[in-house]
Amino acid sequence: MKITKIALALSLGLTSLAAAPALVATSAFAADVMVGGAAMLPTKNIIENAVNSKDHTTLVAAVKAAGLVETLSGPGPFTVFAPVNAAFDALPAGTVETLLKPENKAKLASILTYHVVAGKMGAADLLKTAEMNGGKAVLKTVAGGSLIVAKTADGVTVTDENGGVAKVTIADVFQSNGVIHVVDKVLLPK
Repeated sequence: MKITKIALALSLGLTSLAAAPALVATSAFAADVMVGGAAMLPTKNIIENAVNSKDHTTLVAAVKAAGLVETLSGPGPFTVFAPVNAAFDALPAGTVETLLKPENKAKLASILTYHVVAGKMGAADLLKTAEMNGGKAVLKTVAGGSLIVAKTADGVTVTDENGGVAKVTIADVFQSNGVIHVVDKVLLPK
């Protein structure tokens, strides 16, 4: 990555942090971002990092069951809104177990790819896009649906097509093939 791009990313990130204090941001080259008790290394891909996070064991199991490991290990780039285990636990009883069954692979894949946007959009990119569009950025997901990212007094939120709202709890976890933003809820397509 060129020095000018790094400096620009840092300056945009610092501006965004001042505007959204609850948003945790890191630099694109930091090797010590911790998620789920594990260092998220920018030299590893999304899957290589996610398998080390104790907060994302359900997500990793779902990605494996849906057959998406190869895709999310690929070159991307991807922006992933990654729900923590507690987000999956908050779903109605039996939902996760049902989705993990082989006969529900297609439905599981559609839910998971609903959390993925093509391209690498860091927090600064998301906030800038939202600011240019009246405070909200509408993102098209890989699954074909839409997510709305908005800056709020508490930080940054992601709203699904059903009105479900997730808060970004850790932003800018840069990977070799994209970026992860950790969220506190599972986002569901219509």
